[in-house]
Amino acid sequence: MRVVVYVEGPSDRVAMIVLLAPLLEQKRQEGISIDFFESPEGDKKASVLTKIPKRAAVIIRNDPSAIVVAMPDLYPKNKAFPHEAFEELKAGIVKNFDSALQAKERKVDARLRERFKVFCFKHDLEALILAAKKALGDRLGVRSLSVTWRIPVEDQNHQRPPKRIVESHSSSSSRACTEGGADGHCHRLPSQRSH
Repeated sequence: MRVVVYVEGPSDRVAMIVLLAPLLEQKRQEGISIDFFESPEGDKKASVLTKIPKRAAVIIRNDPSAIVVAMPDLYPKNKAFPHEAFEELKAGIVKNFDSALQAKERKVDARLRERFKVFCFKHDLEALILAAKKALGDRLGVRSLSVTWRIPVEDQNHQRPPKRIVESHSSSSSRACTEGGADGHCHRLPSQRSH
């Protein structure tokens, strides 16, 4: 069996591989291949919502042992089509998948649809960073980090998602977490002086 999982970006891909390493190895030994891929070029979320269902239809139609998973972030809402909740997001992605199947066949085969799965991250993976307050404070080099987010962090709202909170704390410290950096770590910034 082959499981193909599409996520939005490289940090999502790497995080899932690292966080799930023991499970991925166990499944590999059981003959199940699970591979993570980032979405195609362009707007990453829109790509998962619109391009991946088309890719999934091709993969599933041509490989009877394949399962394809679309796993975008829920935030930002209403990207590519209207959605604010997971159920709306899933319905829109499945509709795009069905349309891709119907482009080749008149009727959607329910067996093909069963091999297309949709899950989502309620927030960016930065939610995990906020959940580890002490580690974030240590990484940013601050002794006391004031909590400016909801506890539990998964209840944080979309108007101020975890990613923006991490960026805010990062920019106000002597270190910053760069997105998509070569090593994915926080780096000390040179002091900025006004001239």
